[in-house]
Amino acid sequence: MIDFNMKLASISRDKKIQFDDVLISPKLSNINSRKEVLLDTIVKFPNSQISWKGIPIMASNMDFVGTFEMGIALQDFNMPTAVSKFYSPNDWVNAIDHGLDFDFNFMTFGLDSIKKIHEYFDFIYKKKSQLPKSIVFDIPNGYINSFHSLISDTRKEFPKLGIMAGNVVTPDGVAKIMDSGADGVKVGIGSGSVCSTTNVTGIGYPQMSAVLECCEEVSKFSGFIISDGGVRSSADIVKAYAGGSGFVMIGSLLSGHTEGLAPLVSKDNKPFRQLYGMSSSEAMLKHYGGVEDYRASEGISVLIEDKGDVKNTVTQMLGGIRSACTYIDANNIGEISANSQLIRI
Repeated sequence: MIDFNMKLASISRDKKIQFDDVLISPKLSNINSRKEVLLDTIVKFPNSQISWKGIPIMASNMDFVGTFEMGIALQDFNMPTAVSKFYSPNDWVNAIDHGLDFDFNFMTFGLDSIKKIHEYFDFIYKKKSQLPKSIVFDIPNGYINSFHSLISDTRKEFPKLGIMAGNVVTPDGVAKIMDSGADGVKVGIGSGSVCSTTNVTGIGYPQMSAVLECCEEVSKFSGFIISDGGVRSSADIVKAYAGGSGFVMIGSLLSGHTEGLAPLVSKDNKPFRQLYGMSSSEAMLKHYGGVEDYRASEGISVLIEDKGDVKNTVTQMLGGIRSACTYIDANNIGEISANSQLIRI
């Protein structure tokens, strides 16, 4: 029996903001040309003691984005990919044979078991004498206890393995995941372009506020966050860095490319490629046989006009970030946060 004389829900009175609610004010700069900006930066993993170097823009582990082909293309730019969790160990071996680099390609797991992680690692090591250097744990709700236990068990089993895990959007969620042994926390619920969690459940958090508040908390652990969701342009990537993000994960910006392997669909005599959220009915039908009776679809499917080779999009994206750096006297991505004055609009 439900007791309706319970305490009423609390409400936050301060306004929460999205990327579109802020701009970055320019300042006097000693950088005379975009050519002077070096985007490679170092991200330190506090628990595994890894010092990762590259451009910390991470392709999402979504279908038609986090493919091996995308990973191989992006590693040429020193950019990482969270590779889809639906590849088999043998798929990984074949990808390594084709040049996939573990420095820039992170294996993704969901709410799995230590046994499964061992199976993947052991198979790959037996075949290639290589092991993943970092992994990403990705589930929609990073607040559940069994998820924290999985992170903790993984840290104990693999003390030198880089671990990034999420998703959460609040400081207490960040603290719990870092306490469990992660190096970085993936931040974002309801902000993705093909995520409908907020519409279906009423749960979510404006991404700019989530970044600012979670970065403040993760700094207490010397960790970092991965801002995941809400990015529609290179400007949003810069704003995520300005808020303190270590990595920025992008999905829709990298969708529609040849490397994503989405089949071409003709519409109005133009070529399109599909993109859908990983909690959508399309994703659950493909990977699990359908949507179980006890749950609802929390993602949508859209058609993206074919963008061709991802190189063109990446070049434009990185050019926008370099340009932003010249406006705020930032020599690299690592200096964007300290050199940024965010203004609300």
